[in-house]
Amino acid sequence: MTKRLKVGDHVSWNSEAGRVSGRIIKVHTRDVSYKGYLHHASKDSPQYAIKSDKTDHVALHKGTALRRLRR
Repeated sequence: MTKRLKVGDHVSWNSEAGRVSGRIIKVHTRDVSYKGYLHHASKDSPQYAIKSDKTDHVALHKGTALRRLRR
């Protein structure tokens, strides 16, 4: 079973620049077009919009790429 994350959860993920952290601002359960790319999402495999703690950049990731951080 895939971990369930929700809006407000603090998470981290790997990027080209190293480990990045941020807060989930939206959960997409349907396909979404973002920055010119179609991101596939469903209720069983949602895409999470995350706002970076340091840069305020928003990225989309699947739950398998994310690690929940302690509060």
